[in-house]
Amino acid sequence: MPRALPRPTPSQLTWQRDELALFLHFGVNTFTDREWGDGREDPAIFNPAGLDARQWARAARAAGARALILTAKHHDGFCLWPSTLTTHSVASSPWRGGAGDVVRELTDACKQEGLRAGLYLSPWDRNAPVYGDSPRYNDFYCDQLTELLTRYGPIAEVWFDGANGEGPNGRRQVYDWPRVFSLVRRLQPQAVMFSDAGPDVRWCGNESGSAGDPNWATMDPAAVPYPGAPGDAVIAALQHGDPHGSVWRPAEVDVSIRPGWFYHPAEDERVKTVDALTDIWFASVGRNAKLLLNVPPTRDGLLHATDVARLAALRAHLTGVLGEDFAAGRRVQWRGRGPAATAGEVDLGRTVTAAVIRLEEDITQGQRVARYAVYGSVDGPWQELSRGTTIGHRKVDRFSPAPVRRLRVVVEEAIEPLPSRVRIGVYGPGN
Repeated sequence: MPRALPRPTPSQLTWQRDELALFLHFGVNTFTDREWGDGREDPAIFNPAGLDARQWARAARAAGARALILTAKHHDGFCLWPSTLTTHSVASSPWRGGAGDVVRELTDACKQEGLRAGLYLSPWDRNAPVYGDSPRYNDFYCDQLTELLTRYGPIAEVWFDGANGEGPNGRRQVYDWPRVFSLVRRLQPQAVMFSDAGPDVRWCGNESGSAGDPNWATMDPAAVPYPGAPGDAVIAALQHGDPHGSVWRPAEVDVSIRPGWFYHPAEDERVKTVDALTDIWFASVGRNAKLLLNVPPTRDGLLHATDVARLAALRAHLTGVLGEDFAAGRRVQWRGRGPAATAGEVDLGRTVTAAVIRLEEDITQGQRVARYAVYGSVDGPWQELSRGTTIGHRKVDRFSPAPVRRLRVVVEEAIEPLPSRVRIGVYGPGN
């Protein structure tokens, strides 16, 4: 009898189907031109006079993103909402006369533009005097998290990392992750939680924009016991998942559109090209992951015009590539090839120039495919076009343009028999 495979929850399924979200690194670092603040910044430097969260949301929607995640607090401890637990916040800044709330403006903009809102609350706080007194800081952190999860309506993703960078001579803080995770579950039961250790969504193991190959959405939870756990084995587990894992924990690929995560004027000419962003899309969304693309607001509180234009150009390019599915509406004939293998053939009805193949499993039934190959033919013998490992929610392969009339997809290996057929799409080289 086939074993029962882990399956996504409704929230995980929605998260995966979004495919693209934008990350917004914003705060005092935006004004100090740094990546990591030290917690001693004067709140008076935070004054984004032109801040327009609707502009962020419109740019995200135009890019095809369905969610925005904001750094509500980074390692410097500066809060982008008026926290009652510290004075190191927007309430001590001149912005909006000290009455501003970036988190409120973000969540309102997401509602207005039909996007989901997410928040990152750094566990490392270089300003909080109780940091390093583990029980007291855990109380402080959970109280801040409670503010964020009870004031602003539905939060779709709560983003954590294991940041704890004080070093051997610094303050040593032990985070109470079970308490944190249970708090999110209680206050925002529909939210997914991201961290190295999930529990819902895992880091892909790098910040270069590439998911692992293979990339299983299932994990052995013991392989990454807590956020920030070190070691090569941890990175390998994050990159590839585990076909025999007992929990559903798909990968999120976080990468910045610029060299840094926060806005730096010197990087205005170093925004990633459409070609580079396309490569990232194929290596993330195209490998069964979700792409979280960081686009940092400027000191004016706006997304830079270059970044906005690049996002729109990326969507236009992908739409050009994936606009016409030559297999749409064509019947696929499937034949079994053993207890866990199968093959599907489709006649496209005409000879086309193919350059991209899209494969999808029905992940509501789990993930099964471990190895596949794709072949094309006009009238003669079959020619291999591409081959790969895992499919999952979506696998998108590029190959040298080739004339194709008939297409064959062979599932060469699966960890369990397929309960439904793999969905197939085939496209040309685009513009």
